[in-house]
Amino acid sequence: MRTIGLIGGMSWESSIEYYRLINQQVRTRLGRLRSAQLLMYSVDFGPIEQAQHLGRWCDAGAILADAAGRLESGGADCVVLCTNTMHKVAEQIQQAIGIPFLHIADPTAQAALEAGVTTVGLLGTSFTMEQDFLKDRLKTMGLNVLVPDADDRRVVHRIIYDELCMGVINETSRLSFQHVIESLAAQGAQAVILGCTEIGLLIKPEHSRLPLFDTTELHARAAVTFALGQ
Repeated sequence: MRTIGLIGGMSWESSIEYYRLINQQVRTRLGRLRSAQLLMYSVDFGPIEQAQHLGRWCDAGAILADAAGRLESGGADCVVLCTNTMHKVAEQIQQAIGIPFLHIADPTAQAALEAGVTTVGLLGTSFTMEQDFLKDRLKTMGLNVLVPDADDRRVVHRIIYDELCMGVINETSRLSFQHVIESLAAQGAQAVILGCTEIGLLIKPEHSRLPLFDTTELHARAAVTFALGQ
């Protein structure tokens, strides 16, 4: 079994999900009492969040590139960045290491296309919804990507940072997300990508009439596939 290197802490609420999902996948595939070989380097999210909102992406990228290098030095065979937003600096991280960087968009796009979906709505932080780093990669793989309007983007961003990153699950916020999903459906979305690793804590398949592609779950599954060589 190859060793998975996780860069977590952004937020640690979703990093817990990565650990759980990866180990569940290994147990499902290999049998009871089996678990993943993995390393996690969990960063302090505070300086990274500040750098995000100040537009200092290279500074945040340097922190994550250093974390990736530490994982490689520790014996990791790949790096999994447990956040969508910081995939903005994916190239900076990959250039710092000599092991594969497993991009979160790739298994997500593959799952959508295998399901026959070509037009998706994308939910995430304002950085993910408004900037091109994730959308362009999804488009390159064959998807048409829609995002909510400006008011809905602000609502989604606020709920992520003020609630989900703090472990707060609010029924009113779930209703707000459901409203946004309905708006995306009205634009022509066939499915919705949960493009923030915390959103799956709030929105489950039973909360949406559109199919959901949870990047956290799909990314974790891809990591296990790599680790097991399957």
